[in-house]
Amino acid sequence: MKQILIIDESVMFREYLRYKFEEKNLEVSIALTLVDGTSKMRNIVPDLIIMDFNMNRQGSMELLKQKKADINTGNVPVIILSQSIDPKQLIELVPYTVKKVFNKPVKVDSFFATVSELLGIPFNIDESPCIAEVHVNDNTIFVEIARGLNRDKMDLLRFKIVELITIYDIKIPRVIVMLSNMKLSFADAPNMQKLLDTVIQASKTNLRYIRILTRDTFVHQFIKGQKEYDGIEVVSNLQYAVNDILSGVDNRLPQSIRKAELIGDKILQARNREDTEAMALKFETESKNVSFELMKDYMQNIRVAVIDDDFVIQELIKSTFKKNKAIVTSFYNGDDYLAVLDDEEFDLAFLDINMPKTSGFDVLKVLQTRNIKYPIIALSAVAQRETMIKAVKMGVRSYLVKPLNADDIFKKSVEILKANY
Repeated sequence: MKQILIIDESVMFREYLRYKFEEKNLEVSIALTLVDGTSKMRNIVPDLIIMDFNMNRQGSMELLKQKKADINTGNVPVIILSQSIDPKQLIELVPYTVKKVFNKPVKVDSFFATVSELLGIPFNIDESPCIAEVHVNDNTIFVEIARGLNRDKMDLLRFKIVELITIYDIKIPRVIVMLSNMKLSFADAPNMQKLLDTVIQASKTNLRYIRILTRDTFVHQFIKGQKEYDGIEVVSNLQYAVNDILSGVDNRLPQSIRKAELIGDKILQARNREDTEAMALKFETESKNVSFELMKDYMQNIRVAVIDDDFVIQELIKSTFKKNKAIVTSFYNGDDYLAVLDDEEFDLAFLDINMPKTSGFDVLKVLQTRNIKYPIIALSAVAQRETMIKAVKMGVRSYLVKPLNADDIFKKSVEILKANY
């Protein structure tokens, strides 16, 4: 039986791969750290190593050197996953039997094609168009599915929901599944069933806390006709869905509604997006008790930009990242930030939407023009739906409403920076 060693901090990524590999009767060993990975590499002599290069780049290179020096492991092929990697580092990897480097978010079909080639084992991957995005706002899990129902992305969805419930310590999960740009038929019934079963099993919540947001008539008919889904309500209005789902759970209803409305009515609007191959399940974090200590290796030297005219916000974000030695650069206005785009690169930016003179929207326009794609967390002092919908349309996929606190800043940053899919 062939052995695969996975060295990665990500629960979602590890468990998804374990699930796919064990379907093929492959034996999977998991290492949460590079030290553990080095030990297991020597003991089991795997047929393939899959390694997150961003856990600790210096440690990753040391593992590869030890692999090469050992006569038993020297020829074991390696697949590297990396948030970002420069050409010089790629050249350094050549002598260590690194067969492929995948940037995150990983394109799953290409990834398994490489694994299949290396192991001589075919993998059946659903390549049908589908965009799946999952995020949490105010302890409600928002799942957006667009363009179609892809079975592999449903598998990923299961692990992602569990992960988010863990990181946010959600006691009573509430889930809103938003189906956009889709017209389903009876032929889609098996995939629709898989989606619903995935949400139910992953969230382990009462069916009355699940809402399906769609205008598709087949979805209405399908759920209505299945007794096992009795309690799940299908709605066509986001505000009603949020109001309805929170009314029996959260005493802070008005605030919750205001925050959830920031998602916007754009959910049910058709969108033309070209990234059909890329797995769009993003914003991952690993730890049950998220702490700076557990994340320090990954977050070390992360480059963070803060564009906000409020000194208090700047200092709060600086102090949030201080413990893990992240590099935080502050800008009091959009012009100062835009002036350094040619000279400085960042992994993450916090952007105040409502700055005077050069607003956050002006900054986003320039970033779009320059094709700069590192993640942006929008900051706003007001929970206005129109404001945040506009930001979403300009590429912002996450936001925080002021006043901020360190815990929210850290969790949202981890969600984004540890994205695997």
